[in-house]
Amino acid sequence: MAKYLQLDSLDRRILNILTRDARKPFLKVARRCAVSGAAVHQRVQKMLEDGVITGSQFNLDVKKMGYQTCAFVGIQVNLTKATTHQEVFQKISEIPEIVECHHITGKYSLLVKIHTYSNEHLKKILVEKIQSILEITGTETFISLEEGFVRQLPIESD
Repeated sequence: MAKYLQLDSLDRRILNILTRDARKPFLKVARRCAVSGAAVHQRVQKMLEDGVITGSQFNLDVKKMGYQTCAFVGIQVNLTKATTHQEVFQKISEIPEIVECHHITGKYSLLVKIHTYSNEHLKKILVEKIQSILEITGTETFISLEEGFVRQLPIESD
């Protein structure tokens, strides 16, 4: 089980600001929190070291990059004695159009999120890449009609 870290009110205020705009300069964050820029830098560095903050990225608008179809695919896996779940997962992770993969309970072993240029491109990925993996015995595809929202978990204040 992951170690739970206790965040104080300053950590929470810093995270509230930076999860809305990760490019906001530390000095501006510091002014809003009434502390020094060094204090914000040290707090962020500590949260990075502790794994509270992971990564740094730009979010791409996939539609503007030509990816018009977003789908979720439930994947049924039937392992052989010679194959492990990790090996199937590795094969799935090598398909670049798959941007998320979750190990889940229920009817499916995996649930993936996939972006493709079109429905035809989705069909090609399903047939030629996903369903061609021998251990995959079935898939069910759910095409997203429109993304409602994506957000970070809220940072609760003290």
